[in-house]
Parts: sequence; structure tokens; C-alpha cells
Amino acid sequence: MNEELSCPQCSDRKKYRTDEEQKKLINRLKLAEGQIRGIQRMVEENAYCPDILVQVSAVTSALNSFNKELLACHIRSCVANDIREGNDESIDEFVKLMQKLMR
Repeated sequence: MNEELSCPQCSDRKKYRTDEEQKKLINRLKLAEGQIRGIQRMVEENAYCPDILVQVSAVTSALNSFNKELLACHIRSCVANDIREGNDESIDEFVKLMQKLMR
């Protein structure tokens, strides 16, 4: 069930998630995906701009919820484990991540 995806900007590190963890994250993404498809239909059907903007705000909220869930998982597992193992570089990596997320 754990598919490995890679991109030029991603590290070679992998995080293997429990089925429950993965299911929660995937469900949040599917919700946002459905909302985005709805927005696309609204644009195609010439919906009123404020109505579309409200739906865009809902997608933003859904993606923020996804980020919060993923960030919590990352702190509890990856960061905590690295610190326990004496890998303090994980702290620097986390600080850089937070700086990117807070732009």
C-alpha cells in the first residue's frame, strides 16, 4: 500500500507509515481533490466569483489540515527518532521546513 514517489526536490529518505496513518492522509487529500474538481466545474459553468472564492478557501483549509496532520506525524516519528539517535541535523532540517511553511 505504501507507494514510493520521488521528485527532484525531495530527499532520498523515506517514511513508512502505518496503514491507519496513510489512510488518514489519503482521505484528507481526496477531500481536497474533490473540492478542486468542484471548483473547476464552477469555473466551467461560469459561477459567481465570490462563490468560487469561498470554495477555494475551503480547499486551502483542507490542505492546511493535511499539513497539520502530516507535520504532527513527522515530529512524533522522524524528528523524535532522529533526536533520540543523536542526529541533531534533524532539528536544522525541521527549522528550515517550518521557515518554508510559514512564508
